[in-house]
Amino acid sequence: MTVELLDYAEALTAYEPVLGLEVHVELNTASKMFCGCANAFGAEPNTQTCPVCLGLPGSLPVVNGKAIESAIRIGLALNCGIAEWCRFARKNYFYPDMTKDFQTSQYDEPIAHDGWIDIEVDGETFRIEIERAHMEEDAGKLVHAGGTTGRIGDAEYSLVDYNRAGTPLIEIVTRPITGLGAKAPQVAKAYVSFLRDLMLALGVSDVRMEQGSLRCDANVSLMPVGATRFGLRTETKNVNSLRSIERALTYEIQRQAAVLAGGGRVHQETRHWHEEGYTTSGRSKEQAEDYRYFPEPDLVPVAPSREWVEQLRATLPELPGLRRSRLQAEWGFTDLELQDVVNAGALDVIEATVAAGCAPQFARKWWLTELARRANEAGVELAELAITPAQVAEVQSLVEAGTVNDKLARQVIDGVLAGEGTPAEVVTGRGLAVVSDDGALTAAVDAAIAANPDVAARIRDGKLQAVGALIGAVMKEMRGQADAARVRELVLERLA
Repeated sequence: MTVELLDYAEALTAYEPVLGLEVHVELNTASKMFCGCANAFGAEPNTQTCPVCLGLPGSLPVVNGKAIESAIRIGLALNCGIAEWCRFARKNYFYPDMTKDFQTSQYDEPIAHDGWIDIEVDGETFRIEIERAHMEEDAGKLVHAGGTTGRIGDAEYSLVDYNRAGTPLIEIVTRPITGLGAKAPQVAKAYVSFLRDLMLALGVSDVRMEQGSLRCDANVSLMPVGATRFGLRTETKNVNSLRSIERALTYEIQRQAAVLAGGGRVHQETRHWHEEGYTTSGRSKEQAEDYRYFPEPDLVPVAPSREWVEQLRATLPELPGLRRSRLQAEWGFTDLELQDVVNAGALDVIEATVAAGCAPQFARKWWLTELARRANEAGVELAELAITPAQVAEVQSLVEAGTVNDKLARQVIDGVLAGEGTPAEVVTGRGLAVVSDDGALTAAVDAAIAANPDVAARIRDGKLQAVGALIGAVMKEMRGQADAARVRELVLERLA
């Protein structure tokens, strides 16, 4: 599809982006929010349901205590106040994947409110104010079949899987975020990355974005530079990767800027993100009153005691900012080196690689070079690559043992990613081990000397920098598997 876009730099000279981010986190409780059905991903469709989560007449919900505990811990970690008394409400509109046609959520009385976190991007700190973090239940899932895109537009029919309906969900909502300028998409990506790290540290969710257990609704509007009144916003729904959050916001800023620059008007609506790199219109965006909220009559209010809240505060783990400072000190990374690691989303995998026995500088080297390139080519996050931190550590141990050199190690990584087994199995299967046998190396060295008499003559004359040419010839002949250090020794011995 063809949509007019304004150059990004040009858009930012005329308009200031205003962000609002709504992040949904599915909790990893054993059961659902209001019933005893299993809360697990990947079961056969419609096998984790009961009258409560299906909303059948006469069924009564009961709140999940573990979900409330997780909500309080999340709120505390976000520097929020915890409500002394709050309750659930019914949010009404047509849900094709919720049989009761309303969502049990919280409206004007969230369990956590008025928080903040600081995000660092390129050495600059941005404070993100949290308006609320409230409890609710997730909807089911529609599967659009018979088309080519998996979307309803070209589907022949749709199926409904109610397994996810009723899953405990925390929605974290920011206040409008201003003053970001051209870094707005980067800050949004860093913010969601921070939340993902935080939820993992808290142990409240697996935050598998590809499975939908953490997803972001990204609101953005533009206002002319110097203005004080916000523009009309769009909400790009359910963006489920860090890379896509940055790309979707960049696209929307360019699209909205083109509309405004052309004298048009931005429509307040939801939009869908397509991984090909664009958004499309969804539906007009309702105001809160359009949802006809009213208190949930079947659930009692939640009133966590201050003693319980303080007990939960004492369980908070090392938070991401403190963790990064500790790891930087342990690894000896400079600020720039650590920032590169964070920007690449590599902190977790490097920490796990170091824990598997790899030196920090080598763990960083492999993840930020070879593996980052492969992840970028595949359009996935580093953690989604088909290689584990322990396997990366094993690749480095093979290098240090002299079994392979760096060039061969890249082929070992290729083999692991292709599913050929462990690094050691790939070395054996592909015959990649470095050749250090003097007999084979001497024959290759003699052949290289005979083929390059002028180079040999320069070496005999004391011009040792020419040795590299003969080493290169031997390495080429032996497909990069020669022990380069031993080849150098043999060349000098033969030409002494």
